[in-house]
Amino acid sequence: MFKPKLFIILKYYTKEMFINDLIAGVIVGIVALPLAIAFGIASGVTPEQGIITAIIAGFIISFLGGSRVQIGGPTGAFIVIVVGVIREYGIGGLTIATIIAGILLIMMACLKLGDVIKFIPYPVTVGFTSGIAVVIFSTQIKDFFGFPIKEVPAHFIEQIFFYFHIFNRVNHYALFLALLTILIIVYFPKITTKIPGSLIAIIITTLIVYYFKFPVETIGTKFGEIKSVIPKPIVPLIDYKTLTKLLPAAFTIAMLGAIESLLSATVADGMIGGNHNSNTELFAQGVANVITPIFGGIPATGAIARTATNIKNGAKSPIAGIIHAIILLLIFLFFGKLAALIPMPCLAGILVIVSYNMSEWRSFKALLKGPKSDTAVLLITFLLTVIFDLIIAIEIGLLVSMVIIIRRIILASDIKLISGSDEEDMQRQQLKLPKGVDVYEINGPFFFGIAHKFNETIRTIKGKTKVRILRMRRVPFIDATALNNLKNLYYKSLKSGEHLILSGVGEQPLKVLKTSGLYDLLGAENVCVDIYTAVKQAETYLARHQHLEK
Repeated sequence: MFKPKLFIILKYYTKEMFINDLIAGVIVGIVALPLAIAFGIASGVTPEQGIITAIIAGFIISFLGGSRVQIGGPTGAFIVIVVGVIREYGIGGLTIATIIAGILLIMMACLKLGDVIKFIPYPVTVGFTSGIAVVIFSTQIKDFFGFPIKEVPAHFIEQIFFYFHIFNRVNHYALFLALLTILIIVYFPKITTKIPGSLIAIIITTLIVYYFKFPVETIGTKFGEIKSVIPKPIVPLIDYKTLTKLLPAAFTIAMLGAIESLLSATVADGMIGGNHNSNTELFAQGVANVITPIFGGIPATGAIARTATNIKNGAKSPIAGIIHAIILLLIFLFFGKLAALIPMPCLAGILVIVSYNMSEWRSFKALLKGPKSDTAVLLITFLLTVIFDLIIAIEIGLLVSMVIIIRRIILASDIKLISGSDEEDMQRQQLKLPKGVDVYEINGPFFFGIAHKFNETIRTIKGKTKVRILRMRRVPFIDATALNNLKNLYYKSLKSGEHLILSGVGEQPLKVLKTSGLYDLLGAENVCVDIYTAVKQAETYLARHQHLEK
């Protein structure tokens, strides 16, 4: 069922490919270090947990994944949900929720839902992604401006008012370092793209703080000494009560991980001209999120920025992602303690850039000019993410999108009697319908959304007919509500002495008719392949009926 790209590529792997992968893996490993630390801290866990997540999840996702060049690890998208889970359920709750999310991802892969998840409505994706970017930015204001406070309010609106009242307490040293970080990240690529600007920013700001003794908070002063050790695995006990309590958060983690990883893999396909295996990728993400939290890690997924960096530096296979994880492990084991010297304003500057890149403001602006329904979904998802939380935002955003889609299908579907307008009269003449035969054309899916319209159309037709033909050539599927309506129409026709014939029944509707027993009630001769056969069957019925009357 699952075919990891690594095992496929190893069949024709060459020395030249390995050299390219080695260079790309080393560079991406260096790029991933500051991001892993920053995402860990911003998520409300320790820097070590961010790095451990990048190491373990990064290795598993590359080893088992369905993409040639995907790089996995902690990402900015998870910051909001992780902070919320820790605030409500603690670190233990996050561990269990992440494991459950991993199991859900594996189940999605086994059910082959990889291709389905890619069709999450675009306004929903842009809405919660932009909302996450705003929330990440708001959480970094404290360290960006160096406010001398320990805790900030949990919710966005409260944070804004809180920052407004303490703005006169800005630490200008911290603000200088944060702005310097942004300038380095933005402009250093003009010098070279081989070395990440975020790493240069960390080195320069750390040296400034160390030698000039700037009075700013560092990782060491906030978290203490960095422990360069992979912790022993601890498997938590998950009982039914805990499962039901954490399932909503786990579902959100799983959905977010699936969406982001498949989006990243799709972007990568466009850059390399490849084709990833969605279900294999989901399986790898699931395994990574089951194993990583056992070692103290946090949720992980495919990272678009690191994957793009991997590609731009010549990666040819998942070996590059495995090397990236090994490089991170070596840095963590031998140089991890130096991370304690990194100033917090520098990490805040890095995350401000991350939030800007995540904001998708151009896409957001373009969607505001689109259809009103898409704009509504975008704004609802965005505002719910910012004001409340990501779980509510995704659930409501998807629900509103589904309602809008159903409404659009209903508006695009219709049921009409072929008589009345000139065009319909022409159709009636071409079909040479005998007197007493009415043809009803159903256009579009026949489901609960248009079942009421079907009943109203049948009810409002005046005059008695002898044969009623339902033309279903443009009906791709029917559901239980539509089937119930057809059964009611059959029994009503039987009672009133009318005859019911179906024509042009497609594969799915025909299967439903047979399994429900309605096919046998109608009779095989009254379920016709096309309208012409149906008209002949109507003529045969009328002739037999007239003969019986005589």
